[in-house]
Amino acid sequence: MKNRLFLILLFFTTTAFAQKRAHNPNDVIRSMNWDVIGSVNFELNKQNKILPVYGEMIKRFEDREFSLKGYIIPIKAGLKQQQFLLSPLPINQCFFCGQNGVPAMILVNMASPVAYTTNPVLIEGILKLEVVDAATAAPITLNKATALKTK
Repeated sequence: MKNRLFLILLFFTTTAFAQKRAHNPNDVIRSMNWDVIGSVNFELNKQNKILPVYGEMIKRFEDREFSLKGYIIPIKAGLKQQQFLLSPLPINQCFFCGQNGVPAMILVNMASPVAYTTNPVLIEGILKLEVVDAATAAPITLNKATALKTK
């Protein structure tokens, strides 16, 4: 549990304050739904909590089915993943390699586990938005998610 919270803390803390750098344009997945996720801003309050600021663009999708095509970023080791981060960039393009900034990411809670892959996956679930400290919890999640077939 501590490892998962540390990873969420690391991803969202860095996302909130990351310097924008160019990603490999051949790897990034662009879509209107990723633009919706990327529209969320973060602010540091007086209690040193990093809180999401949701605009109207994303609020209209709250508690509704929402789909995203992206790359699985595991938060636990294993061939099957039930909870993971979804990113528009593959793990080899993440900020850990030192070549890129942090892309938008969301936490996915699958209805049943999916096999880990380095290929993009299309995920659909219920979009949840919470005003929580992004350093300790994921403010944006896809719950009861399922993997859809891609063409």
